[in-house]
Amino acid sequence: MSTAELTVESSLLVIESDPFQTRAAVLENGRLAEIYIERRDHAGVVGNVYKGRVSRVLPGMQAAFVDVGLTRDAFLYAGDIRGSQPALDDMADDQVEGGDATARELRPIEELLSQGEDVLVQVVKAPLANKGARVTTGITLPGRHTVLVPTVPSSGISRRIQDPEERERLQGILEELLDGEDGLIIRTAGEGGTREEFEADVAALKRTWKEIGQRARTARPPTLVHQEHDLALRLVRDRFGEDFDGLIIRPGETHERIRELFRQTDPQLIDKIRLFEEQGLPFDRFGVEKELHRALKSRVWLKSGGYVVINPTEALVSIDVNTGRFVGRNDFEETILRTNQEAAVVIARQIRLRDLSGIIVIDFIDMAGEADRARVLELLRHELERDRARNQVLDFTEFGLVQITRRRARSNLQRLLTAACPCCDGSGRVLSVSTVCLKLRREALRRDRPAKGKRLRVRVHPEVEQALRGEWAGMIEELAARLATSVDLEPSAELHRGVFELTEV
Repeated sequence: MSTAELTVESSLLVIESDPFQTRAAVLENGRLAEIYIERRDHAGVVGNVYKGRVSRVLPGMQAAFVDVGLTRDAFLYAGDIRGSQPALDDMADDQVEGGDATARELRPIEELLSQGEDVLVQVVKAPLANKGARVTTGITLPGRHTVLVPTVPSSGISRRIQDPEERERLQGILEELLDGEDGLIIRTAGEGGTREEFEADVAALKRTWKEIGQRARTARPPTLVHQEHDLALRLVRDRFGEDFDGLIIRPGETHERIRELFRQTDPQLIDKIRLFEEQGLPFDRFGVEKELHRALKSRVWLKSGGYVVINPTEALVSIDVNTGRFVGRNDFEETILRTNQEAAVVIARQIRLRDLSGIIVIDFIDMAGEADRARVLELLRHELERDRARNQVLDFTEFGLVQITRRRARSNLQRLLTAACPCCDGSGRVLSVSTVCLKLRREALRRDRPAKGKRLRVRVHPEVEQALRGEWAGMIEELAARLATSVDLEPSAELHRGVFELTEV
């Protein structure tokens, strides 16, 4: 089917796949809401199961490092050993409610593991630049409709399924499928599913678990014993459903694999696949590329003329709201309220799009009335209900700040697409022209005087050269007098503004 029938208000999953990377975008009402990127040289590891070996046990941190064959050893908390709940909590799209899992007795890490011991673990959080992956021994195997929790007789139903009659129906099916050995979770996609669909799903997952066990028994650690689906199949399995108007993808191998997955799990969804056969690329056609570029900038403009500034740091993410060019008409308080409300919608969208996590602090424009604060807070919480990552929005503090905590599941967009600037060392700022001129002077005076008959050649950025011939011209005269030689200025656009070269010629 073609893309011609789709409207600008459609909710879509757009997938671009080539030999080097796969990118997927979730569009809600025609606007980019989430972006996922997986590169061939840096494939995702979340969901992978490894047979690893304990390299270090840290009683003081109640954790252990496990060698699973990745660049950095994985991190295993004591609370994530021989239990399923941590892994279930980290499944962003299916927060589980109900079940009969018993509380685990938390024992000291040194009683649970020893150095050199082999252990079967699953990655629940991807590694970062300075941190290894987080793993658990509570293996979970997600299918289209269910999640199998091997060897842990627990059960539950996704909280996103809210209809009481449907939950009661699913609970009945769940009880019939439980075998007393393995646990089972019904996912959001299971809403409306038949018993036959659940049985087929569970049977496939049990076969996968049996294969994992066979590989683990003979494998030598560290080794991968089960690899999760690639990005395209994982997103289609976990996210795509009746709430989407279409799935946009080019004809090819990835399209065929998605069709086969639907054929096995949800044949009715095949009709939602829209083949992109136009000239150009899907991300350009649906405006994803432009939105992606904007998401890397710190300033986000509001339609009213105000703007939001987003600054991620090591400790937290700070977000500041400003009225900018928006001055309102008559009522100053109404102007502030409208700006804050518009900002709340944009901030919620940017949190999802940029995948901001940890502690997020928002400095809204100060509002005098408690009723206005309550309206902004309610709107922010409402917009974040669409977020599949677990989050909590706290009330305004006495200083007028709002704090959000959000679970991290993967590297955020900034870390994925950018690197620290080699010129400013990631600070986002560079030395001013005046500072560079004064630094140049100090460096020149530290040097020995040029040999007799030699001149000092100074190569600088054109902006610095202009300053040294203008407001800082006296500095060149001083250097010539103190060094007893002539100083030749040479502009070079190839140099960064903060860099200069001093040579004898």
